Amino acid sequence: MKWYQVWKLGFGDMKGVTVPRTRASPRRRIWISVVVIFIAITVLWAYLYPPQDYTYPVRDWFPSEPTRELTDAETAARVVFRQILSTPPFISRNPKIAFMFLTPGKLPFEKLWELFFKGHEGRYTIYVHASREKHEHVSPIFVGRDIHSEKVGWGMITMVDAERRLLAKALEDIDNQHFVLLSDSCVPLHNFDYVYDFLMGSRHSFLDCFHDPGPHGVYRYSKNMLPEVRESEFRKGSQWFSMKRQHAMVVIADSLYYSKFRLYCRPGMEEGRNCYADEHYLPTLFHMMDPAGIANWSVTYVDWSEGKWHPRSFRAKDVTYERLKNMTSIDVSYHITSDEKVSSSRAI
Repeated sequence: MKWYQVWKLGFGDMKGVTVPRTRASPRRRIWISVVVIFIAITVLWAYLYPPQDYTYPVRDWFPSEPTRELTDAETAARVVFRQILSTPPFISRNPKIAFMFLTPGKLPFEKLWELFFKGHEGRYTIYVHASREKHEHVSPIFVGRDIHSEKVGWGMITMVDAERRLLAKALEDIDNQHFVLLSDSCVPLHNFDYVYDFLMGSRHSFLDCFHDPGPHGVYRYSKNMLPEVRESEFRKGSQWFSMKRQHAMVVIADSLYYSKFRLYCRPGMEEGRNCYADEHYLPTLFHMMDPAGIANWSVTYVDWSEGKWHPRSFRAKDVTYERLKNMTSIDVSYHITSDEKVSSSRAI
């Protein structure tokens, strides 16, 4: 290595000494290039071929860009929904599940639910919407848990109103992170820890949602819902849901799509159509606004195999070890459409 001299020809003519540069060896340059190329290929592969259950955290939350110009009301609604869905959820020090009971009167299984909740105080909250009559609770954990209630008509928008009323009340508690809608005939099939860990550990809301091309599906659709709700977006599902806090806020914030179902989805519509808002409103709303955020099936077991207006009721003689075992081992949700076809969605 050569050292360069400094000629001192006066202060003004002073020149700096050139600092010798150390050059990387050819072998080291090759390794650096290999590492950079490997990282680039890995990132590109992960983007093009993500894991099967992976959802892009922001892109998949948002509805696809429409092919038509939105109305002012649609634009406002989508802005609100995007803000809710893109905002990171509140991190609670004491996350709880809100169990919301929608019942016409008494809860016959209060004592069973008391056993389910025993020892888990502070990890759950209870809300009861009794639409017809108030009654004395037989379990102390249900005392004082009734909310303001209104009458609910079967198949009417008042059923959705009761669900929204329960969600609004439960959202007042900032620690409630998951919201489960239950009927008076629901009973727990797993212990509390299993239910809590499963729901809190999921990125999805468990909302039944499927396309029914038959007479009890899209035939119920009314063109009066246009332009906001198109027939191709009309969905169906069981009303019993379990949803995360962000989705509960979307339901409460919505007025545009709710008003469409309030006006144009009811029994006794034109051409003899009977539309039931509790079966169509939420599935359609989330299919349009956040399809990647829902599981397309419910965690509540319902048996529609009898083909009646109401699901099968289980009597004491029907409750056997084998039946309970089969219920708790289900990992595929089957949807029987009204054109007698069967579709399925696998548990997440």
